[in-house]
Amino acid sequence: MKLIQPSENTIMDWRDVNAVDKIEYALKHGNYKTRQLAAEALEQIGRPSSIPILLNAMNDKIQKVSIAALNALEALGCNDDLVISITRKRFNWVKELRDKEENRKVKKDKKHNIYRWKRASKESFDRVKEQLKKPMR
Repeated sequence: MKLIQPSENTIMDWRDVNAVDKIEYALKHGNYKTRQLAAEALEQIGRPSSIPILLNAMNDKIQKVSIAALNALEALGCNDDLVISITRKRFNWVKELRDKEENRKVKKDKKHNIYRWKRASKESFDRVKEQLKKPMR
């Protein structure tokens, strides 16, 4: 198989003819968009033989690819306790990332009350003025 990145239409054609081996190859060796599309295609095909490759794709560096792989694993409805616990933990990780991003946005949009502080030069000037009013000894 060539290392050319297949287009979205090509992956959808592979999905329609159930070319699982080509889609799995694209999931392993494609760019991030191709990997995401391949995981979504495997979800729609729904073959349990794709579970090991989807488990590897679940740990992808790109968050969208790992989420697509998680969705595919959930759609396959694997009854294995290990797979269920792994996907549950991974979904919790994704939820934590989304919560952190939401909190970051909230903190960014929050208006801060900035109080006007006294300038040191004005304060020292007033102190010198007061000392000059006092009689010298």
